[in-house]
Amino acid sequence: MLAAPYALAQGTAMAAPSAPQARGATAKLPAFEVASIRIHQGPLQVIMGFDSSGSLLNLEGYGVRGLIMEAYNLKNYQLESAGLDWQQNIFYDVAARAEEGTAPTRDEFRKMLQALLVERFNFKFHRAQKEMPVYAMVVEKGGPKFKESPNDEVFAGYHGVHGRNQNLSATHMTMESLANEIGNTFFVDRPVIDRTGLNGTYDFKIEATPEFRYNKDPQPEDVSVFSAIREQLGLKLDPQKANIEVLVVDHVEKPSEN
Repeated sequence: MLAAPYALAQGTAMAAPSAPQARGATAKLPAFEVASIRIHQGPLQVIMGFDSSGSLLNLEGYGVRGLIMEAYNLKNYQLESAGLDWQQNIFYDVAARAEEGTAPTRDEFRKMLQALLVERFNFKFHRAQKEMPVYAMVVEKGGPKFKESPNDEVFAGYHGVHGRNQNLSATHMTMESLANEIGNTFFVDRPVIDRTGLNGTYDFKIEATPEFRYNKDPQPEDVSVFSAIREQLGLKLDPQKANIEVLVVDHVEKPSEN
């Protein structure tokens, strides 16, 4: 059985996703001091496993598509990669080290991965706008059922598991981040974008059954995320279309020798 790298557990802390980095001059990107890229050997026990400690980064079971998504902090729908069909069954393990004595954040490691993709995979891309189906998160007629955060509060967010349900709670979170977390936590079938018009930071809690469970093997106690958002948050997921920025792969090669 394949293990998911970001399996949710009780009390797992979450961070609001950041927007994909704008394209810039790759020569200015920070680079790893040493990096080894090897084709994964043996059965896959982990897919897209991310582990870092100090200056060391280890990635396990990443396809090229997964490496690009990690490097640019993309969701699946934000990457157009028709030219990667030849790579779909090839997985890599990456062992890399940043400057000795440093402890880069995940976002800092991502910039180094961008440089690695350019140098070792000869990666080229461009960005484009693509119209696609989305869920627009809007306020229901009765208004939101959560409160604005106090001024002295700081961001904190947690995922948890309650039986078949996932739950998430947060303090000092924006609506844009909430939209991202709803899509990531409950596995809805479209991107979720914020159209609430609420510009502050808020405290909230929501619990619902992930869509892959709710639709595949429904149980009487399940709670649809669409119902939960209305009843618990006073919001609504409205099916719409929107232009979403995507990263389009122009060229990628097998990685150069270590």
